[in-house]
Amino acid sequence: MTNQQYNQYVKEKAKPSPIWKDLLWAFGVGGGICCAGQALLNLYQHWGVSKEDAGAWVSITLIFVASLLTGLGLFDSIAKRAGAGTLVPITGFSNAMVSPALEFRSEGFVTGTGAKLFTVAGPVLAYGISASVVYGLILWLQQLF
Repeated sequence: MTNQQYNQYVKEKAKPSPIWKDLLWAFGVGGGICCAGQALLNLYQHWGVSKEDAGAWVSITLIFVASLLTGLGLFDSIAKRAGAGTLVPITGFSNAMVSPALEFRSEGFVTGTGAKLFTVAGPVLAYGISASVVYGLILWLQQLF
């Protein structure tokens, strides 16, 4: 089979992607998560929490809800429909932390959950922390001169 024949075969078998439908789902779910975060921020401030503390509580709440939905097996079904709409906000990071921990929990707390917890999120944390140290040093050096 030549490359052209193979490409033709793939085109015949592949389903066309409903790009506009996918974009609307991602926008709607991602926007809904952000609106829920804003509503939580307003609610916490209404309860008398300072804006900075309310922002921290919003992050904690969204992480908890995403972790709970991941544990219940609902987050993945939402993410299949919404795509990047669930993965871009903080909820995607929460899912990336909880999923490997749940998958390998049968191997024990140390060799399973502990070892696999950071398989996806570990590089993100390592590079994020490293970059913040480098940027902090650059800022500090700029202030000296």
